[in-house]
Amino acid sequence: MAEKVKLSKDGNSIDFVQTENVPTSLKKFRNSPEIEGFYRFIYENDLQKEAYEILERLVTQRKLAKKALKQEAAQTKKLEQAQAHAEAQQIKAAAKQAKAEIKLQAKAAAKAAKSAAKPALKAKAAVAKKATTKSSPKMKAKAKATPKGSKKPTKKAKK
Repeated sequence: MAEKVKLSKDGNSIDFVQTENVPTSLKKFRNSPEIEGFYRFIYENDLQKEAYEILERLVTQRKLAKKALKQEAAQTKKLEQAQAHAEAQQIKAAAKQAKAEIKLQAKAAAKAAKSAAKPALKAKAAVAKKATTKSSPKMKAKAKATPKGSKKPTKKAKK
């Protein structure tokens, strides 16, 4: 553990010894040889301040990216809700219009049936009128013979 970190030949990068197995917990990750070597490099080269600034930037970038994703998700959810609401309004309007059209068609059909029935009714009325006019002279004669206020002479009155 007291060994110095191995730098590459050009001095621009660190040579790490990579292990085959990946650490599963955070404690094991911190104690892995690669991370220990990284911490040792930072400490030996007095780069604590720079490392902190770099890590701070990374953390803030990740937070901003996460916040942007949440906002985008919220906006898409709002748009979906608005579209669903608009579709529901269109469906309601279409149903209302269909109902109005059905009423108009029913009225038109009733009007057509009524106008089609008028000639038949007129013909029936004319037949009924002719029938009443043929039998009415007899009825009228009987009605004239006995006025409403007068009584028929009885047999006793004739004697």
